[in-house]
Amino acid sequence: MVSFFRIPVILCICVAVMAACNPKSGSKAAKTPAKPDEPEKFVDSKPLTGEPTEDEETLEYTMMDPIDITLPAAANPDSLPVYNASNTFEHDLLHTKIEISFDWEKKRANGKATLRLKPWFYATDKLTLDAKNFDVKSVVLARTNAPLKYTYDNEKIAISLDKTYKRTEEFEVAITYTAKPDERESYGGSAAISQDKGLYFINPDGKEAGKPRQIWTQGETESNSFWFPTIDKPNERCTQEMYITVENKYKTLSNGLLVSSKNNPDGTRTDYWKNELPHAPYLFMMAIGEFAVVKDKWRGKDVSYYVEPAYEQYARDIFPYTTEMLEFFSTKLNYAYPWPKYDQVVVRDYVSGAMENTGAVIFGEYVQKTKRELLDNDYTNEKVVAHEMFHHWFGDLVTTESWANLTLNEGFANYSEYLWLEHKHGKDIADAHLQNEQQGYIYSASDGGHPLIHYGYASREDMFDAHSYNKGGAVLHMLRNYVGDEAFFTALNTYLNRHQFTDVEAHELRLAFEDVTGQDLSWFFNQWFFGAGHPSLDIAYAWDEATQTTEVTIEQQQTAENNVAYVFNLPLSVDIYDASGKARREQIHVTKRRQSFKFKSDRKPLVINVDAEKTLLCVKTDHHTNEEWRALFQYGPNYRDRVEALAALSATDSVPEYDIFKTALSDKSPDIRRYALNAIDPSLPGVAPLIANIAENDKNPGTRATAIMALGSLEDKQYIPVIQKGLQPDAPYSVAGAALSVLSKLDKAAAVAASKTLENDDNEEIANALAEMYAETPSVEQLPWFQKRAAKADQMAAFSFFELYQRYLVGLNNDAALETGIQSWKTNATTPDTNSEWRRFASTKALADTRNFFREKGDETKANAIQAYIEEIKEKESDPTLKMYYGLF
Repeated sequence: MVSFFRIPVILCICVAVMAACNPKSGSKAAKTPAKPDEPEKFVDSKPLTGEPTEDEETLEYTMMDPIDITLPAAANPDSLPVYNASNTFEHDLLHTKIEISFDWEKKRANGKATLRLKPWFYATDKLTLDAKNFDVKSVVLARTNAPLKYTYDNEKIAISLDKTYKRTEEFEVAITYTAKPDERESYGGSAAISQDKGLYFINPDGKEAGKPRQIWTQGETESNSFWFPTIDKPNERCTQEMYITVENKYKTLSNGLLVSSKNNPDGTRTDYWKNELPHAPYLFMMAIGEFAVVKDKWRGKDVSYYVEPAYEQYARDIFPYTTEMLEFFSTKLNYAYPWPKYDQVVVRDYVSGAMENTGAVIFGEYVQKTKRELLDNDYTNEKVVAHEMFHHWFGDLVTTESWANLTLNEGFANYSEYLWLEHKHGKDIADAHLQNEQQGYIYSASDGGHPLIHYGYASREDMFDAHSYNKGGAVLHMLRNYVGDEAFFTALNTYLNRHQFTDVEAHELRLAFEDVTGQDLSWFFNQWFFGAGHPSLDIAYAWDEATQTTEVTIEQQQTAENNVAYVFNLPLSVDIYDASGKARREQIHVTKRRQSFKFKSDRKPLVINVDAEKTLLCVKTDHHTNEEWRALFQYGPNYRDRVEALAALSATDSVPEYDIFKTALSDKSPDIRRYALNAIDPSLPGVAPLIANIAENDKNPGTRATAIMALGSLEDKQYIPVIQKGLQPDAPYSVAGAALSVLSKLDKAAAVAASKTLENDDNEEIANALAEMYAETPSVEQLPWFQKRAAKADQMAAFSFFELYQRYLVGLNNDAALETGIQSWKTNATTPDTNSEWRRFASTKALADTRNFFREKGDETKANAIQAYIEEIKEKESDPTLKMYYGLF
């Protein structure tokens, strides 16, 4: 699953609230020198060559030598720690057949589930199933239709079987029921999966104009038991049949293959889907809607893309490189994609990012864009397609036995993004992605975090965090670097073959790697999977001219609390660069809290690069001089070498490293070019023409847009022709938005003329650029455009749009128009059925800003009237996050 945590949303809301309550202007803060929060590396198991200092033992030891660890004293707890065990098997669920139809008006599903099971080991005459919020109509023994006694507490159904069954005896029960996912007093969910209804009706009455009617499901973690009875645990698995009855106009999608479609006398149609390979119940799915379906083939298997009809021509762009990825991952793992087909579908109002339902992946509507919009996608769709596809090996074929081991699903899926980017777009792009993932984890673990394999979670939903995803992927990258590529992928193949169609825990992954490499890897798994946190390193360098010796001192400074190691076991590679820029590689092994290593050289090294492959997950302070950072930028082979050097040089208080940043403008990495554009002064000699070239010709839209904004800061009209090229009809929207914004400051008339051709474009980049320009010089002619656009603005873009809309109306000095705006914002904020949390918050903030405007004018009557609206909004709002922030208005 790709999950979109709410942290960014909350941060944006928080920033917006602070702006509404207490506007401030901030100056640029000075950066701390040379402390980018980024990872480092593990190396191969080779003899270590660094020389010890006089007070240390000789560096002749193996990876498994004992480590001296001093642990702080801790109070003895008086009870056992929380331990969330895996599900205990009482029965083995073998097969599930579901016959289902829908009541759109009531948002209910009428179903019959026939389950074939047998006792796991102990003989039993009882069966307990997860079945949440059902009206249970009947429970019978399927082969005889004989009624069975049962009790039901609205969560589980406890069935008394007709006899005691032994573990060799199979039986079938059939349950007829009505599922009522929307008829609950409260709903669960998490930052990753916002609701747990299991079954979702979208626009069921058809009243939301422009929104299709759909039904879809979301099973993870244990929500599919809201629409069919099952053993809803990740370590269960069974084969599956689905009979889905719908109106003829709708297409259906489920796991497995579509065996038949039967037209019924009442005008409905029943589609029969069959999946003959066992998978976990949380992976069962349905999607129903008026989709356009575009088809491909891969090794004889169907590959289909389900999108809304308006996006049919873009289906292959929305799900980019799907067949190529299937081939890449199958080849890389030496294990062909195992399922009978691969389908992908976009749905509306999805409760997460995407979900790896076996052979039928669901995506949120954020991926559904035109080809031009996708130019600004920055690999997002590729990464999500790769993530969900890789789950079909790691998650669907081999499944975590418990949510505590979730990283065995999500860590691998996260790392697939790196593997794909490295293969398709090169190591620089992949390394930039990995850096972002690592920093996301480090930010989330500021309080020490928790073990990657986390049996002590408070809620299983809490496992869908930056540990299971980001850290899991980073740890796999370190493991790959430590054992080497051939061993890494051979071990993954062993793991998949050994555990296909079963559930696993982390030790089974360790054993696969140990069997392939011949090494005891308990130290690695104990440290990175079962321990918490990451090292925090301080790295210092010294040169002794008399002895021709360089000394590298590494001190671990992490706080040893909450299962974080006082000393991490760190095999590292070190590159030592001579005066010509040539590097020799040494291997060191950090096993102490503070440890020094000596290396002989003919002369003082140009620079020493600790963790030369930049794979170690850590925070570090690297005490290089500016000269050494410049050398690392010039000679370091990796993206991380260059970006760390730029970060350190841009943070120094000395004279700016002009030539380095000028060179960086031509770097092969678009991320480095953007970094340089944001750091360098465009007015310095010779810089503006370089920026103009990027603004006109760079292939990366984000970099090109950044260059256009940098040119605009010069306020030099000679660059207007370059900027106007960004407004060409085929230009990426980010480029066009930047160009319009800059042009409006350099040549207002030209910008206004250009705006007339852009007003009908629904793209948010363009809309916000237009809104910003119109808000600066309000005219009543622009009012219809604002009102039309206000009905569409949503998601993150709603924040800036409604802020500009409010500024426009206040500046327009038209009481009637402002009152219309006020009433529309109130309506948005009090109608959650048709307005997202983004629109509700943005509208409420616009009201608060307008209230503040009237207060500043001394018009307390109008200010108080708007405050009354805000109080009404607070009273009606049910979202706890919004209510919390509304309290600040």
